[in-house]
Order: sequence, then C-alpha cells, then structure tokens
Amino acid sequence: MSIASLTTSEKPEPTSSREILPDEVYEQLLSQTSRARKSAPIRHLLHLESCPNMLSMLAGKPNPEVFPYVSLSMTVRSPNPAIDSSLNEIVIKDEDLSVALQYGITSGVPELVKWLTEFTCRIHGCQDDEGWRVSMGAGSQDLLYKAFSALVDPGDAIFVESPTYPGIIPLVHSLKCNIIQIPSDAEGLNPSSMASMLENWPEDKPLPKVLYTVPFGSNPTGTTTTLARRLEILRLARKYNFFIMEDDPYFHIYYGDFPRPSSYFALERKIDGPLGRVLRFDSFSKVLAGGLRLGWVTGPERLIKAIDLHNATSIMCPSVISQMMVYKLLQNWGIEGFLTHATHCADFYRQKRDIFEKYSQKHLTGLAEWITPNASMFVWMKLRLPESASAKTVKTVTEGEGGDSAAFLEHKALEGGVLLLPGECCYIDGKKGCQVRLSFSVLSEEEVDEALGRLAKMLRSKD
Repeated sequence: MSIASLTTSEKPEPTSSREILPDEVYEQLLSQTSRARKSAPIRHLLHLESCPNMLSMLAGKPNPEVFPYVSLSMTVRSPNPAIDSSLNEIVIKDEDLSVALQYGITSGVPELVKWLTEFTCRIHGCQDDEGWRVSMGAGSQDLLYKAFSALVDPGDAIFVESPTYPGIIPLVHSLKCNIIQIPSDAEGLNPSSMASMLENWPEDKPLPKVLYTVPFGSNPTGTTTTLARRLEILRLARKYNFFIMEDDPYFHIYYGDFPRPSSYFALERKIDGPLGRVLRFDSFSKVLAGGLRLGWVTGPERLIKAIDLHNATSIMCPSVISQMMVYKLLQNWGIEGFLTHATHCADFYRQKRDIFEKYSQKHLTGLAEWITPNASMFVWMKLRLPESASAKTVKTVTEGEGGDSAAFLEHKALEGGVLLLPGECCYIDGKKGCQVRLSFSVLSEEEVDEALGRLAKMLRSKD
C-alpha cells in the first residue's frame, strides 16, 4: 500500500439535495499564506495510526508507562442543580487516560468531534453530508485568529460590526486589511447600511471577503440580531460573495423575551442557494469553564482544512486532557443533559441581568442610558459625564458623543474604586465617546449595588 493511497481520503458523494459551494470558490478567497501552507508531515499521517493492524513507528510519542498519572477524577453537578443537587464522579483512566495524556489528532479527539457533529445536526437542523465538518481548537479566540489568517491578505476589505468584540480588534489590525464598520442597534447588525455600501462599491476595488459578527448577545452591546436581519444579511452574502464569520459564544446563554432566532449556519439551509458561506465558532468557556481553553469551529470542509493546517504548525493539537474532560462529561450528560445545563446557565445570567437592571435604575436613572441585554453578560451604557470645572480634564468633546469615557475612567472611576471598559476599546477606529461596557457576570447583588452607587456618585461629583 502506497503513502499516496493512505493519505487520500475518498469521500462519498453527498446525499443532501442541496447544492454545496465547490472548492474553487474557497480557493479564490483564501489568503496567499493559507494557499501556500503545506501539510505538516507527521500531523498529516497521524490519523492512520488508528487503522486496523497498523504498527506505527511514525511519531516521537512519549511512552505512557513513564507518565506519573494513574487516573483523573472529576466530581460534577447534575445538568440542572436547581432541581437535582446530586454529584457524580467521573473517572478518566486506562485507555481514556492514555489518550488524554498523549499527543492527539489536530482536528480533535474523534469521539468528541463525533459528539459535536451530532449535536450540530440536532441544534442547527443540518445533515452531516452537506460539505461541512467540526474541528477543535485552543479556544474560539485562537480559531478566529487562524480563520482570519486563512481568508484575509493585506489590503483586503472585510466587514466588522460596530461596536465590536474588543479581542478581535488587535487581530484584524495586524492583518493590515481595509476594515469597514457596519453599525448595529437594539435589533443587532444593520443590513441596510451594509447593502448601501455594497450597492455603491467602487467597481475597481474587490468586494469585502468576510463579515465578522457576534449575533447573540453581541459583545459589547448584549443585543441579538433579529431573524429578519439575519436572513437579509445571508442574502447579501450570497449576492456579493462574502463569508459570514459567526462568532457565537453566547448562543446558549440567550435569555430574551422573544424566541431565540436560528443561527446563520442553520438559516443558510432555509433559503435558496448553495450552502457553504457560514463559518461558525462555538466555545465551552461560557457554559463549562473558561480555563479549558477549548472551542470548536464548524464550516465548509476547505476552510476547516485551512484552519487545521495552521493548527498543525502552531499548537499541533488542542489540549487532549481538556478534550477528554469535556467528552466524558458530555457522554455522561448526553445532548439533553447539556441542553438542560445550558438552560440553567441562561436562567442564571438572566437573573444576574435583572439584578443589574434593578440597581442601574436605582442609581443611574438620569445619569446614563443603556440597552438592556437579551443574552451574554454585558451592558452597553452611555454615561452623562460630569461638567464641572475640574472635570474639564476628563471631558473631551468629540463628534456627536460629548465625552471621553477612557479619560473618565483614568481620572475619576479608578480612584473611586470602579473598573469598567471604555467604549473606545470596542471600536475599530478607537472612536472616543461616553460609552462604557460593564460586566455583570461575577459580582454579587450587594457588590452590584455598591459598584453602581459608586459610579453614580462620581457622575454627580462637582470635584
């Protein structure tokens, strides 16, 4: 058997009746770096170790007999501790422990990937033969970095919602691309603004390649893009040939009053046209544990391959211990158990949101305006900054905004014992203004009362 025959995977023809974008579409949009990247030799062959009767002398794996760990145990709550306070011990040992302590396949522990594939089909109403697959990563932030690197060259145009997730700003700036901000409001990303830009796009310039958006509980605003807007944005993506990077860490902690809209990944299957324009990013950080540093990306095979090639040369594989910890938990819970746990998480953050709303009204009515979030753990607030003489040092009048929240933080809020994120950190162009992002995820009710009381005192201060 030749190496060529071993490394060429023969894929069955898809049974889905939907048209799938051909690889040629992705090849044209991949970055030069991504098109030039070759497979890491050992990584490329590692999965073949699982073939029947294979005796591998391929990789320099340490022998498990020298590992000092005999077993790993976890004591976990039930999916809904509000009604079931029992604890369950999960032990990782024997073959599972050997897998957890060893180098793994770049795309992830196969059993976990299979679980998430079935989960994706269940949650997003898709089939597993529609040209997509799941791959694991060292957190969705790392996967986002590698996805942008796979698609964007210097000078390329990309769409980014505004305001946007602060963690993405240094990433896209480093790509030296043309970043176009799309405004959002209480109903989420505004497709009318995007359509206007595209209709008037200069004929001599390439159209934007991607749209980056956080559709549920958008960080920093906490708003969720409505179903009608999502459908309109998908149609624009098909008409103007760009991809949607759906960064969705708050999908499972949506607690809005109206029914949760379908994801872009799901909606693509509900409108006419070929499939394959959505690259979806999920995370375990918000519902299991941030320290796991484990996320997954779902999307077209060719784009996932580009991300995997990058992973193979950077981290080789995500933490296999983290993957095994998550897999054994999910195996124990099942899909229904995970969904029950996710609902519990959403209820928890809704209660946190309501507490924050209560004390915002108590302390900040007349001193600030804010959007009440329907997902995530943030409130986007517009402060009425002080006008006193001493406050002139912190009052920088900017176009239409009337203040500088970063200066307010530096000169007043920190001294008053309140830490918050200035709004300029959430704009690609660093636009100054009186907006701030406040997180309500960790503070107790007493601490929220105290923190917002301190903030109100500083806003009223004449000193």
